[in-house]
Amino acid sequence: MSAKPRITKQSHAKQQVLELIERLGVGAAIPSERQLSADLGVSRLTIRAALDDLAREGYLVRRRGSGTYVQQPKISQQLTMTSFSEDMRRRGMTPGSRTLSLTRQLAGARLGRFLNVSPSEPIVVAKRLRLADGASMAIETLHIPESVVPGLAAKDLDGSFYELLRTKYGIEIASGTQTIEPTVTNEEESVALGVPLHSPAFLFERTSRDATGRTLEYVRSIYRGDRYRIVTELTSG
Repeated sequence: MSAKPRITKQSHAKQQVLELIERLGVGAAIPSERQLSADLGVSRLTIRAALDDLAREGYLVRRRGSGTYVQQPKISQQLTMTSFSEDMRRRGMTPGSRTLSLTRQLAGARLGRFLNVSPSEPIVVAKRLRLADGASMAIETLHIPESVVPGLAAKDLDGSFYELLRTKYGIEIASGTQTIEPTVTNEEESVALGVPLHSPAFLFERTSRDATGRTLEYVRSIYRGDRYRIVTELTSG
């Protein structure tokens, strides 16, 4: 029974700090534990536990020797066959894209396996910086058989690639396979995403197919770990 009051106080303190976070806005420093303890009338231990919860949930970020700051909220990504642009629009954000490079090469053995084409098959490799409301979110590298997207130019990739496939090439994505694993950013990725070297990130790898089973793309994407979390719906079976 003695644990119940502590939980209630912590939950109440957490809610009060959440309200403070909303008033302060992204990037603002929150008061010290001592100040919050005095302002909210609870112990520093209770405040610390509430702040720990909020940091784990992505509302706050602690910077050693500096303080605790309001963190930009993470974007929850459902594991579906929607494109990045569709996903951002569904969240009320404006998607964007900047093409970093567009090259053509032979598939080679490794990419040939991913794309289910001959190693001598010409492919297009496009590296894009994906944006939401102007902020960098991910680096996406598309590998596409050139026969799928003849005449593809860098300006074609300013928006959703899936929309481009539908509207310009008459191709619909029907299915795909995606893997996700934790990683850290290398020097090039850190510069492009505007994060410190070796920042936490998610590595997404996806192959997509049309209704006939033809492989249309192999995509390798690095998503910022400080702006993303993965959500999976679970059902009993």
